[in-house]
Amino acid sequence: MDLTLLCAAFGGGIIGAAFGAIPAFIITGILAIGGGIVAMAGIPELTVGNITFGVFWGPHIAFTGAAAATAVAALKRKKIESSGDVLTPLYKTKDLPTILSGGLFAIVGFLFYTLFTTKLSFLQTDAPGASVFCTLMVCRLIIGKSGPIGSLKEKRDWIPKKESGVLVDMVLGAAFGLAIGGAGYIMNTLGISKEAMASYPVVCFGISAASLIFLQTGFDIPITHHISFPAALAYVLSGNILVAVLVGAINAVAWHFAGNIINTNADTYIDPPATVIMISVALINLIF
Repeated sequence: MDLTLLCAAFGGGIIGAAFGAIPAFIITGILAIGGGIVAMAGIPELTVGNITFGVFWGPHIAFTGAAAATAVAALKRKKIESSGDVLTPLYKTKDLPTILSGGLFAIVGFLFYTLFTTKLSFLQTDAPGASVFCTLMVCRLIIGKSGPIGSLKEKRDWIPKKESGVLVDMVLGAAFGLAIGGAGYIMNTLGISKEAMASYPVVCFGISAASLIFLQTGFDIPITHHISFPAALAYVLSGNILVAVLVGAINAVAWHFAGNIINTNADTYIDPPATVIMISVALINLIF
């Protein structure tokens, strides 16, 4: 294992905690758009693997370190009110243990990422997404007291209700799949290479992640990266627009199930989109 990268991950987690989980993730999205477009243009591109999804702004580093540090700030340090407040930059706490905890959990994220890209590569899942889920589960087991899927003593809605917006999200997910598949179809008819299209899911992910800047600034927009990335991957692997539509609709609903199961009656935050991406990408790669 490269100790330099391990130390760099620690630094990336501290930075993520200072910026806050969603602000750090927005930066990841912006970088993904730029790097993905450059790669699709056929220009040699090294930032996506080493910066965007590496030890600097990788979701398993910056976002995860910040989300875990939020639990520390709320439950252990009493510096913020909610461990689910992934919008607040933790720099405002001016609390060194909180900020450093982001670096420590980023190291955990780096170790999981290494595991998923080496020993567990046969799972063919999305390594950053799987590492986010596993690291935040470790955070819950260490920092939280509610158990891995929250307290079962209190009532919860296992099935998403109509008023939660599940039907709207299903239509939105299908629309994303349709638009993503349609744009992919156009690029295929123009003769874009398979190698270039391999970066198309990265661009789609980046657009969704960067769009969260509107959520950060107070607008109630949908969270969609768990839809756009798998739908784009499904299109690239299958070449079928209807498959992208189906994946988009299913993942939009799966997001509700993931949130209900892992975050209801729980005292720390585990990212539902990362959970959906981890599972759906593994299934897509298995099928196609």
